[in-house]
Amino acid sequence: VQLQACGGGLVQAGGYLRLSCTASRSSLVLNTMRWYRQAPEKQRELVAVVTGGGSTTYADSVKGRFTISRESAKNTMYLQMNSLRPEDTAVYYCNAEDWIKRQYWGQGTLVTVSS
Repeated sequence: VQLQACGGGLVQAGGYLRLSCTASRSSLVLNTMRWYRQAPEKQRELVAVVTGGGSTTYADSVKGRFTISRESAKNTMYLQMNSLRPEDTAVYYCNAEDWIKRQYWGQGTLVTVSS
């Protein structure tokens, strides 16, 4: 399975972006899907998770501002990011895990939030 992430860009603080992550095969073969991010000189951190059953969890830093979702018919996962802050600036990566725990990664999409 290949994952293609897109939707990053430059936005002012307080603005919004929607990231997409599209799988090359039916997303029904995928169980848990995640968004990670990595800011310059920082470790990669988990941002949000959506399970195959639709349950979601979020990092404390994005709760109430970001929403993760998935649309099986389009083999796509989304990350709606509202009220963006400069500290949200990072490369965002999508990750997926199939039903036997194999991991797949997208190539990353850069989000830059200006103050």
